[in-house]
Amino acid sequence: MKQVKLAFGADHGGYGLKAKLIEAARHAGHDIIDCGTNDAASVDYPDFAAAVCRAIIAGEADLGVLVCGTGIGMSIAANRYKQIRCGLCTDTTAARLTRAHNDANVLALGARLIGEEVALDILHHFLTTPYEGGRHDRRIAKLTGQTA
Repeated sequence: MKQVKLAFGADHGGYGLKAKLIEAARHAGHDIIDCGTNDAASVDYPDFAAAVCRAIIAGEADLGVLVCGTGIGMSIAANRYKQIRCGLCTDTTAARLTRAHNDANVLALGARLIGEEVALDILHHFLTTPYEGGRHDRRIAKLTGQTA
C-alpha cells in the first residue's frame, strides 16, 4: 500500500472511532494530521470538516477522513469546497467505488451507523483503491468546474 499523508477530523460523535482509525493508519505507515476533536464535549462538525479540507487544498494532506455520528453532516460540509470530493461510505463497495469512479479525496464515516471493524475495512479499501480515470475523467472535470 502506498503511504499517504492523511488528515483526520471528527466531532464529539466520531472522536472515538477517529482515534481507532488514526491508530490503524499510523500502523500502516501513513503520516497523520489530527485536526481534532479529541473528547466528547459538544462541538460543531463544520469546523472540523473545514480543517481537513483546508489541509488537502493547501497540499498538507493527500486525503482526508471525517467522522461524525452519521457521516452525513461531515460529507455535506466537506462537499462545499470546490476541490473536495467527499464520499459517505457505509461499506467496502462504496469505499472502492468512491475512489475508483469519483476520485474522492475525503472519506466520511458515521460512527453511530457502522462498527469499528467495518470502518477499518472501509478505510483500507479507500486507501488502496486507485482512481480508474478513463470514462470517469469527464465527470470529474464537471464536478471540479473544468468543463460545463
